[in-house]
Amino acid sequence: MTAAPATIADTPVGVPSARQVRTHLRKARSRHHDHSLGDVLGDAYVMVLFVGMYGWFAISASRDLLDSPTVGQAEPGVRWWLAVAALLAGAGLAWRGLRALGPLLVTPATQSWATSAPIDRRAWLAPRFVLLLLGSAAGTAALGVAVAALGGVSEPSALGWAAAAGAGWGAAALALSVVAQSSRSGRRWPSVVGAAPMVAAAVITALVVFVGRLDDGLPRPTTTPTVALFAVAVPLAVVGMILAVRALPRVDRATLTTGAQFANAAATATILLDPSLLAGLVESRRWRRIGRVRSRRFRPGPGWWALLQADVRRLRRHPSAVLIWAALIGVQFAAALALPGLAGATQVVFAYLAANRLTGGLRSVSRSPGLRRALGGSDNLLRGIHVVVPAVGAGLWWLLTLPTVDPGPAWLAPTLALGVVAAAFRAGTRPPINYGGATVNTPFGMIPVDLMRQGSRGPALLAVLVLVQLFLG
Repeated sequence: MTAAPATIADTPVGVPSARQVRTHLRKARSRHHDHSLGDVLGDAYVMVLFVGMYGWFAISASRDLLDSPTVGQAEPGVRWWLAVAALLAGAGLAWRGLRALGPLLVTPATQSWATSAPIDRRAWLAPRFVLLLLGSAAGTAALGVAVAALGGVSEPSALGWAAAAGAGWGAAALALSVVAQSSRSGRRWPSVVGAAPMVAAAVITALVVFVGRLDDGLPRPTTTPTVALFAVAVPLAVVGMILAVRALPRVDRATLTTGAQFANAAATATILLDPSLLAGLVESRRWRRIGRVRSRRFRPGPGWWALLQADVRRLRRHPSAVLIWAALIGVQFAAALALPGLAGATQVVFAYLAANRLTGGLRSVSRSPGLRRALGGSDNLLRGIHVVVPAVGAGLWWLLTLPTVDPGPAWLAPTLALGVVAAAFRAGTRPPINYGGATVNTPFGMIPVDLMRQGSRGPALLAVLVLVQLFLG
């Protein structure tokens, strides 16, 4: 008697491992492209050569600029401590960037077919985590070498220690950001880790400005503490990697795809030269994070008075704009100490950035025809109402930073302040990008002249103001 043939229902079905799925996807992708390993290595060599050559040229040019009479000589101690504050602020901003990206992220297709399947999450995410770890370590190592070379270090051993310290701190930051990505919402330690270096940078900057305005010398360490930084970074990186590997199974699909949305918006905004695509996503996330607000009645008056109150109340519900506005005052005082010859130019640039942080209502009204129709009135009236807050903020910021620059002609300061408000207004009222404009064929390829003109609305006027200040200030 023969056995009955096995049916599909009787066949045991096993869950494939992450390596099997990855191998299958790699073979499927290989059928759609014909790039060899030599092509990939050649492209990588060109990129490394390009970054190394132009990066070293930028470092050399920056060192020459800092020592030139145009910038002005500053005390070495002042520049050293301000460089420390800048590194701490950059670390805090980098941590916020890692938290916004994930840093682990997957595409929607991967979310649907891989992370939604019963595949070992740690085995699936581990190779991606290793690649990100190596990339972060390499990038921060190059940054450490650049900072050391910019500070005047030329010994190979010192540059090596700077690279090692940078790689250690980069690996530690990436590993801890993965741990933060896997933690439950409501945990405060990721916010504390991001805020601590920012607060330290603000304290150091305030102390340097206070001591520098008193004309007291600041001590500068005789040796660069890169060895100590490396000694602290190594155990922190090791502990962070261990915790990150343990936390990989707890990284859920929501956090994996949230970073992908941010990365796609950033890439699209870069390719299309339209930063509003990324700014819109960031602003929507910010308002969703607020959750709920307490409603209050407006003071009685005409319609324009209610709209002005609403624009002021927007700042109360977006305190980071006011915080950045105030932080730029300290940055201007620090720039005047470190780069005395460029204090006037930095005042113009930072005033524009400070005013631009207050144009949230102006951007919302200008980019939404439906909102303008619902509010009523002419477009010029609505834009004029919403430019009051940026104008007042720019004027107050300019008055608070007047001690950092030479007075110059009596008409120069008011003219530059009004020009900064006009530049912020032009940037805030920029219409949507039109991609059907003219292009020019050059030896370097096709250049979209009309697209660059639309993107430079606001910054182009700012560049003119900077030139006016440099020649007449």
